[in-house]
Amino acid sequence: MDSLESPELEVCCLKPLDGALPLDAWQGLSEVSLDPNPFFSPSFLRPLLKEMNGESVRLIAVRNKTTGEWRMAAPVGRRRLGLALPVQTAWATDYSPLGTPLLHPEAGPETPELFLKAAAGPGKVLAVPYLPLTSETAQRMLEAGGGRIVVTAQSERACHTGGRQGEEQFKTAFSGKRRKEMNRLLRRLGEHGETRFESLQGASAREGFETFLDLEAAGWKGRSGTALKSRPETAAFARQAIANSAERNALRIDRLWAGDKLVAALVLFSERGSVFAWKIAFDEDYARYSPGAQLVLETFRKNLEIPGFSLADSLAIPGHSMIEPLWRGRLETGMLLVAFGAAAKLRQDLCLADMAAERFLRSAARSLRDRLKTA
Repeated sequence: MDSLESPELEVCCLKPLDGALPLDAWQGLSEVSLDPNPFFSPSFLRPLLKEMNGESVRLIAVRNKTTGEWRMAAPVGRRRLGLALPVQTAWATDYSPLGTPLLHPEAGPETPELFLKAAAGPGKVLAVPYLPLTSETAQRMLEAGGGRIVVTAQSERACHTGGRQGEEQFKTAFSGKRRKEMNRLLRRLGEHGETRFESLQGASAREGFETFLDLEAAGWKGRSGTALKSRPETAAFARQAIANSAERNALRIDRLWAGDKLVAALVLFSERGSVFAWKIAFDEDYARYSPGAQLVLETFRKNLEIPGFSLADSLAIPGHSMIEPLWRGRLETGMLLVAFGAAAKLRQDLCLADMAAERFLRSAARSLRDRLKTA
């Protein structure tokens, strides 16, 4: 990779799993970044890449030449956006659907410009998916010079805020008929044993994660082979990422019990007033009591009690039938498609057409499948 630098800054293309990597500098940036992203921290990303064949992913870091302090960083790899065209992409995945790069609050405007140019690589195109568009980091990248930026793949997913607005969101979600019905279902669940909610943190959360893995594997995800415990590599990555976060006290597991029976569990990462709902599981034998919804509401309540709490991101797909009626806020996300050079617009148009073709074929396949089901 060609060297990119300014009088004060330089860009490095690093192997995230390199034993000589300055982990303190990386972790330090993660802990102060404008917008938290636990999935781009070394505690999560290194286990993910180690166990999930991420050897080709590189960490693009902008750092101060004199002090060595990191000013911006994100993992980047090459993959298809649509049917055919591979481009450089910020490494957000199904296990980490948040593409916000780590950006130092004191970074100047040249920092995102250098980062974007370096991350785009020889192909001169970079995609940053699953990016909260109202975040400060997104705004600074949109204002960066030197490239052509378009926003695509926009959608909204469930979230909730803190403070007075969050309290109002909770009252709206847990009022009227829903409140009456949820209380009735919780009483019915209590017929199987006294119900109680609990939150685990630190070492107890690490231990509780094993119970979560068993609960998830016993349900539909286990039957479909998508539970974390279904494959050795996903179980190994998850255990290490959880252990790392628990050690930093950046992990919480909320649980609902009926007597001595665990009926629902929710794994959350927390970073400086932000909470990220990573994985949820429930015992399907108790599905008629809506244990997942019961726990999500309790998590909402607990989040509002956290000093300095500002945002809970569900990380859920848009339109999620369980969480959207309960977490009433909406987080607008999109993909930044950044291109450089004289043919920047052409490169972007080709990428957009490729993505549109994939969406069309997926829609056609779903329609055909639905017709075959009803034939």
